[in-house]
Amino acid sequence: MALLGGNKSDSEHDEIQLFYGKGLSEQPLPRYEIPKDTMPAGAAYDFIMDELRDEGSARQNLATFVQTWMEPEAQQLIMNTLDKNAVDKSEYPQTAEIEERCVNIIANLWHADQRDEFIGTSTVGSSEACMLGGMAALFRWKKQARELGLDMSKRPNLVISSAYQVVWEKFGVYWDVELREVPVTKECLALDPEKAIELIDDYTICVVGIMGLTYTGRYDDIKALDAAITTYNETSKVKVYIHVDAASGGLYTPFMEPDLEWDFRLDNVKSINTSGHKYGLVYPGVGWVLWKDKTWLPEELIFKVSYLGGDMPTMAINFSRPASLIVAQYYLFLRLGFEGFRQVHARTQKAAKYITKEIEKLDLFEVINGADQLPVIAWTLKEDPGVAWDLYDLSDFLRMRGWQVPAYPMPADLEEMVVLRAVIKGDFSYDSALLFVRDLKASIEKLNKSHIIPNANNHPKTSHGFTH
Repeated sequence: MALLGGNKSDSEHDEIQLFYGKGLSEQPLPRYEIPKDTMPAGAAYDFIMDELRDEGSARQNLATFVQTWMEPEAQQLIMNTLDKNAVDKSEYPQTAEIEERCVNIIANLWHADQRDEFIGTSTVGSSEACMLGGMAALFRWKKQARELGLDMSKRPNLVISSAYQVVWEKFGVYWDVELREVPVTKECLALDPEKAIELIDDYTICVVGIMGLTYTGRYDDIKALDAAITTYNETSKVKVYIHVDAASGGLYTPFMEPDLEWDFRLDNVKSINTSGHKYGLVYPGVGWVLWKDKTWLPEELIFKVSYLGGDMPTMAINFSRPASLIVAQYYLFLRLGFEGFRQVHARTQKAAKYITKEIEKLDLFEVINGADQLPVIAWTLKEDPGVAWDLYDLSDFLRMRGWQVPAYPMPADLEEMVVLRAVIKGDFSYDSALLFVRDLKASIEKLNKSHIIPNANNHPKTSHGFTH
């Protein structure tokens, strides 16, 4: 309804002017091209905030692994350092020092031996970090293959669980590397080391173990994989090693299961990546990738640049980016310390365990993963639940109450199983868990009373397109 007279276009503009202040163009604000004239800063701010008002609440987004809250002091540090370019290490040497401290802290958490001269870098997130880990493995394999006289026209491959994240599919396409998938089954919902070994040949650049599978939150058994690869390498002329995609588990497991062997304590683990913006508790996007020793990062992937005021190395794919989230990661390491991280993660897991128990009490679902390691819950309907609705319907009804809980089919060979997955993060309180369970029960009650035509919904099936 127009508040002022005139035709439709004038009325829309008058509304904008009335609510956002004077000084606007006499024409309606264009949506897909730059406006002709300027507008007051406050008006632009209010207009955009109103545009965003209809979006979901980030704190209720249980679909994403990405952190959605930080302390005011951390937010202020981020604002204070947004103008610093992380790549310009000569201009901002103390920022570079903070990045180096973070790499060392993470290396210590992952049991890198100082004598091994580990090397690492920050990245925009785990997607870039995975890409760097995969590229290093590919370049190492190429060097080894040439030395052994292998046919270089053949396509190299990478062995990974079928429950991988989309970045590995991208890596395969970008670098023409075949992804040899080890199918997950209902009996084995993580990587089967023996089946992984069966897929390895002289053209395998590495095996990727995942600490926190995207579909369920489960861990691959990296120690068992390491033992299987040790046996394989004893008789193989082309040696194969492990890259661990610890996007989710890399900054969770060291605090919650410090005795679990999955990291550089294992001989065949040569590189690891993680997301600072997942259980590292930082806003998106920051990630980290480390190599056990400098020898595992091919020199051709380290570039020297001199046009920013000094001769400095860079190994990340992205170049210019704010240093703010690197600083925020260091703030959290200082602020929380080891015990603080452990307490935050323990509280998060307690909330996830509570939700798991309440889901089990409903006697409608089979819990596929009940926050056994990561605080991630994945559940499916029982074979004959006696209801007319499915998990896509339940996901929709939860969204009506603000909760984003995705429903999706499991990967190839297990596509008939549809699951709901809730990722519980560091900003999720026990009170939030109580509210979620209340809304889950209310949604189920409403669905039970709704008129639903069974099998009427043609729900599109998704692929590996989850947030990393």
